[in-house]
Amino acid sequence: MEIHRSDFPPEFLFGAATSSYQIEGGVREGGRGLSNWDFLCNSTPGKAQGQNGNVACYSYGLYKEDVKICKKLGLDSYRFSISWSRVLPGGRLSAGVNREGIQYYNNLIDELLANGIQPFVTLHHFEVPQILEEQYGGFLDKRIIKDYLDLAELCFWEFGDRVKYWTTFNEPWTFIYFGYVTGQFPPCRGSSSEEHAKLSALQHKTHHRNPLVCEDGDPGVEPYTAARNLLLAHAEAVDLYRKKFKAQGGQIGITLVAHWFEPFHHHLERDINAAQRVQDFMLGWFMDPITYGRYPKSMTDNVPPERLQRFSEEESIQLRGSYDFLGLNYYTARYVVAASVHHSGPPSYITDQHGTQKNKGPDGNPIGEPTECDWLFSYPKGMHKILHYIKQRYNDPPIFITENGLADKNHPDYTVSEACNDETRIEYLREHLKEIRLAMIENRVNVKGYFVWSLMDNFEWASGYNYRFGLVYVNFTDRYLSRFPKNSALWYMNFLDKKYRPIPHPLKNNALLEDETISPTSTSPLPYQTNAPNSGEMVVHEGTPTKRHRKT
Repeated sequence: MEIHRSDFPPEFLFGAATSSYQIEGGVREGGRGLSNWDFLCNSTPGKAQGQNGNVACYSYGLYKEDVKICKKLGLDSYRFSISWSRVLPGGRLSAGVNREGIQYYNNLIDELLANGIQPFVTLHHFEVPQILEEQYGGFLDKRIIKDYLDLAELCFWEFGDRVKYWTTFNEPWTFIYFGYVTGQFPPCRGSSSEEHAKLSALQHKTHHRNPLVCEDGDPGVEPYTAARNLLLAHAEAVDLYRKKFKAQGGQIGITLVAHWFEPFHHHLERDINAAQRVQDFMLGWFMDPITYGRYPKSMTDNVPPERLQRFSEEESIQLRGSYDFLGLNYYTARYVVAASVHHSGPPSYITDQHGTQKNKGPDGNPIGEPTECDWLFSYPKGMHKILHYIKQRYNDPPIFITENGLADKNHPDYTVSEACNDETRIEYLREHLKEIRLAMIENRVNVKGYFVWSLMDNFEWASGYNYRFGLVYVNFTDRYLSRFPKNSALWYMNFLDKKYRPIPHPLKNNALLEDETISPTSTSPLPYQTNAPNSGEMVVHEGTPTKRHRKT
């Protein structure tokens, strides 16, 4: 059975998503300051596969072309994030506003609106000005709350007359877990190598860890501290928006990531409880406070107050109900088996959960269809289940699916045509959209929109350029960073087409973009900035260098 946008309400928003560091590039242009990711990728050998976002997709210079792609796809909305370091290079208002950065986002927003596309803006997508990390440790210190409020107020003031959808943070769990437990993301604080090896056995993870492990940090305390400050910053920003900027007519929420967790043995109460506990430690860690003003009971039962500081009555009141909508990012699912409550090493966020995640069930079969991305198993029913779960547990909130998508491995030996043949992505998107529709019909879940991750291939954080999530292929070996529609882009375009036209064979329809590619209108190459630290070459994905001429 095929599915079409007409199967959803007319006001349902369809779009695609990106984030600033992953696509913008231009890190040394327009007065932008240094971010935590700039510091990590350019100063720390071995991180992010030795790659960086110095150039990325160079959407900083090619935003008009990218908006053109959005329009040709037929998107209702485009989700992007603000680079904190681009608008506030010093991290706070008192250190000065970068008007060039403000102008860039004004231009992007105006270009979107001129093409009938709603901007859907994220204030924080894993980026922190490096100066705030160096001055007081970023989210480990309460001073981050005031500085984050500076960012929020500046953006509401400058862009709020045209932006009607705001999210305060993207995936706080990911930012905290990989930044303060495993040490893969900045500020790279986590367990020692020896302790990390023990923890890995308790929480199954398939990504490579050894070269990314950081020995600086306390994963039994710091994740909870940073998350607490993040939650309070979120609540303060929502309060600020509602008190000073609500007249702009917008809505504000937060984007949380969730897996679906199945008990390893459905007949064993201990596994059922473990699956719920792990869900509490992922989604509930943030969703319970902003809904009920407190942490989930399973967290307070398992983590003492000296490590997980409880909220004061005043903080609880401010947190409770601090969202107009929930942004949900869903990609995959896991089995969970109960783990021992006894652990000989130091306490950790991982061991606090008393549950071990597994990709395969007791029969040896994976929970979903394996993909080229080793952590992502396609389990569309999990989308339906997590939506129903959120409706029941959190009082039926309005939900936007702010990310859902599939990654392909980068294959340097593929031709562009081969790389654009992504039928598995089409199947993934189609089946997840079907489950969203079923959840809306059968369970009356209040879903308001859907954003594919991602509009285009980009810098995938610790994975560098080794995975491609885009609807649009970006040729990172081409000095123009040309964009090519994948089959999935053509499928999505037809899915969104209100004329009900038949879906042609993807390889025979390249009408999405003139000559199948979008390039800069200028014949000059892009400003030279390497995607590899301290190099005169641009490292492309698997480390294959392509010579580029320096701009003189």
